[in-house]
Amino acid sequence: MASLHYKFAAMNSGKSTQLIQAHFNYCERGMNPLAMTPAIDDRFGVGVIAARVGLELKVEVFADSTDLFELLAARHQVKPIDVFIVDEAQFLTREQVYQLARIVDELNIPVIAYGLKIDFRAEMFPGSYHLLCLADKVEELKSICWCGNKAHMNARVNEAGEVMRDGAQVEIGGNDRYVSLCRKHYLAGRAFPDA
Repeated sequence: MASLHYKFAAMNSGKSTQLIQAHFNYCERGMNPLAMTPAIDDRFGVGVIAARVGLELKVEVFADSTDLFELLAARHQVKPIDVFIVDEAQFLTREQVYQLARIVDELNIPVIAYGLKIDFRAEMFPGSYHLLCLADKVEELKSICWCGNKAHMNARVNEAGEVMRDGAQVEIGGNDRYVSLCRKHYLAGRAFPDA
C-alpha cells in the first residue's frame, strides 16, 4: 500500500542529495519516478534540483495553481508512475498537500516530499504544516550548526552576516542568504562563530 512520506530538515542537511539518490534508485530498477519542484525556486535554473555535493536533476515544475492530483492521474493513465517525488515541499499549498494524499489513497502511488519545516522566523510554512498533519511517515534529516549541535533553525542573514528577524516568508536563496543553526545560536542571533 502506498504512503505519503514527508522528509524535512534545516537547510544544508542533504535533502536534495537524498531526493536525487531516491530518483536514481527507482530509475536503476527500471521504474518510472516523477520528480517535480516548485517554479518559484529557480536558484539553479527552472526545473533544476541541485545538491551542494554537486549532484543535479532536471525535473518538471509546478505552480500554486497546479492540480497535482489531476496531473498525476493523467500521466498515470499514459504510463504508470511508480513514485511521485516533490522537492521544496514547504511551498505546496494546503490544497496541493491534500492532492498528494489523494494521489496516495486513490491512485496508490507513493509520494515522497522533501522540504523545510520552518521559515527564518521559526514559523511553519503552510505546506509543511499540512504535510505534518497528513503524512503517513515523517522523518527529520539531520544537519549541524557551526557549534556542532543539531541545527533545526533556518536563519536568514543580511550582507553583514547578521540574523534577520523580519521580512517576507519566502525569499529564495542559498548559502548567501541562509544559515542552519541550533536553537541556542538562532535565538542569540549568532550566525557564525566569533572571529
